[in-house]
Amino acid sequence: MMTRGATRMTRVVMGHMGPRYFSTTVLRNDPGTGVVGGAAAGLLHGFPANPSEKVAVTWVRHFSAMGSRSASTAALNDKQQEKESSDKKVENAATAAANGGAGKSVVSYWGVPPSKATKPDGTEWKWNCFRPWETYEADMSIDLTKHHAPVTFLDKFAYWTVKVLRFPTDVFFQRRYGCRAMMLETVAAVPGMVGGMLLHCKSLRRFEQSGGWIKALLEEAENERMHLMTFMEVAKPNVYERALVFAVQGVFFNAYFAAYLISPKLAHRIVGYLEEEAVHSYTEFLKELDNGNIENVPAPAIAIDYWRLPKDATLRDVVLVVRADEAHHRDVNHYASDIHYQGQQLKDSPAPLGYH
Repeated sequence: MMTRGATRMTRVVMGHMGPRYFSTTVLRNDPGTGVVGGAAAGLLHGFPANPSEKVAVTWVRHFSAMGSRSASTAALNDKQQEKESSDKKVENAATAAANGGAGKSVVSYWGVPPSKATKPDGTEWKWNCFRPWETYEADMSIDLTKHHAPVTFLDKFAYWTVKVLRFPTDVFFQRRYGCRAMMLETVAAVPGMVGGMLLHCKSLRRFEQSGGWIKALLEEAENERMHLMTFMEVAKPNVYERALVFAVQGVFFNAYFAAYLISPKLAHRIVGYLEEEAVHSYTEFLKELDNGNIENVPAPAIAIDYWRLPKDATLRDVVLVVRADEAHHRDVNHYASDIHYQGQQLKDSPAPLGYH
């Protein structure tokens, strides 16, 4: 009776516990379990015991435990190898960047794919500082002779401020218009960025839209910066010219920032007159090119792609489109100043977006 009771209890316990401790999957998948399969399967399904069952059960239990440990170890090894591989890729990318960007590919944990663009003819776009959809053909029909006659006190103040600033520029650069253009573009790109930044903050503080003027002024700043990128290919700045940029840009940024906070109409009027002087400077640049005093070299590749110039474009073609850009900036800033003079805010008048 005791033997029958014990046997029955063993069957019940193993019926519940067997599937957890004795994996039939291991037995089926391992071709080396042929002898054990019958005995262990019989035990799992409650068949009567036999003398070989004890050995079989012990073997299966140890085999299952060892299989689980081996599988866990294999999984950990796979994860460790994957992590090491990822770390190695990041390390290689960092090494490539340190060696001058060889390879140009960056492996990042964040998975941000690098954007790729192509030209209309299907060739690869090689510029990262601007994209094909940002290029345009300059409007050459703009009136270059327009001038805002100073009438009010602020207008006269802005006009004579620009005239005074022009004097040291003429003394320093004289007839070196390539260097002059390059250096002045480092300053010309500041007003649009400062004005756009201040309008952006104002829009956030007052919970109101800007009428598109934030984007318009930032477009102007970006356009001026592209002028600089172009003329850097024509005239290489030396050490003292770079130092001059640091000094002039630092002073002009803070001065214009303060002027825009105090009187936006004065700030825009100053930029309008600065752009008038820029149109005059590029006209003189063209005269030097036409007279042969400056070599009319081929246009830089960046200028050809940015302004959609013909492949055989020259420096003269570049100066023409840059001068047209400056004339458009002149109009935009005088227009912005007029809006303020008429007692309105910039947001009340739609901005001339894409006005090149």
